[in-house]
Amino acid sequence: MQITTPFIKLDSFLKGENAVSSGGEAKVIIAEGYVSVNGEVEMRRGRKLYPGDKVVYGRKSFTVEAG
Repeated sequence: MQITTPFIKLDSFLKGENAVSSGGEAKVIIAEGYVSVNGEVEMRRGRKLYPGDKVVYGRKSFTVEAG
């Protein structure tokens, strides 16, 4: 996903990538430890993601890109 701002929050990124259907779903999967950022489990839905960060959820992998 390309972003045009300096960063994007993890929950918003997952919604933007259609990895989840709602912010509530994003909150749950993040809190339960199903999402990793740059190889480490991330449990903060407000985690700021910057271009180059890699997000993994299940078998899907996403990279934040500068737009």
